[in-house]
Amino acid sequence: MAEIIQKDGTWTFDGDTVRIVPGTDKGVSLLRRTLGEVAVPLGALAGISFEAGRKSGRLRLRLRDGADPLLQITGGKLNDGSDPYRLTVEKDRSGVAEYLVDEVRNALLLDQVESGPVDHYLLPGPALPITAGAGDATVTFDGERIRLEWNWKTEESKTSGGPRTLALADVEAVEWLPSAGLENGYLRFLVSRAPASTPAKHDPHAVELWGFKKDPLMALVGAAVVARMPHPYATGAPPTTDSPPKSLAPQTAATAEPAPPAPAPPPAPAPAPVSGEDHDVLLRRLRELGELHQAGILTAEEFATAKQAVLKRLA
Repeated sequence: MAEIIQKDGTWTFDGDTVRIVPGTDKGVSLLRRTLGEVAVPLGALAGISFEAGRKSGRLRLRLRDGADPLLQITGGKLNDGSDPYRLTVEKDRSGVAEYLVDEVRNALLLDQVESGPVDHYLLPGPALPITAGAGDATVTFDGERIRLEWNWKTEESKTSGGPRTLALADVEAVEWLPSAGLENGYLRFLVSRAPASTPAKHDPHAVELWGFKKDPLMALVGAAVVARMPHPYATGAPPTTDSPPKSLAPQTAATAEPAPPAPAPPPAPAPAPVSGEDHDVLLRRLRELGELHQAGILTAEEFATAKQAVLKRLA
């Protein structure tokens, strides 16, 4: 197991999952503290990197497109402090960060994990029910209904209609945009019966954001909703059993012919042996583990655990 503990949080990799626990330091963002622990399965990862710096470095996880509803709605617009997949690393822990990177990369290589997009979410999104107050409203989502309640700063064009409740089934899309400069941001729920595009300050299905500390929490609400909507990369809903496929012509009992038997499925392929290239990677990992242990970066227990994991892959 590989683990790195920093003020911003703790990252642990057990060979199958990267667990991210936010730190308790006062500098940790409100979004990360509210989101809590995130478990990222190996199959959701597209890559990992460590960028060293003069005073500190940075660990970055890159997820496959479509794997996480939070990244799906924020689209790379979260700042570094709010991004749960970035970790500031103190200079004297660079060796541990590089070891974690190597462990994850080797696991991706040995498990032959693809880096392309996925057609379903591999992370569940924020826990429910979820409530966040920012900008001109407080939004609550319980898994079925979205409720928007206005505050004293809301424009009369929105408050005159009272609080709004939207059924999840009526929501066609969710948009989140952070404020930037003099431009306000918003969280918007698009519904089929909504009029043409309206500024967020007047849209009864939108929250206007002004760039304050709690604004990123609206991204969590949006992610919770998105996680329970059809995936944007899904290939389509499975066919129903109510009626036969349209491509089949109706047949009478006299003309119908029995369908040919389905071909037998091909036998499952035998497990692939470790290739020469993978074998060299594992041997190099053993040498690196020994060097890290001799340098005092890994304890004897950490070295023994990591060594045993590599030897199992060589077997």
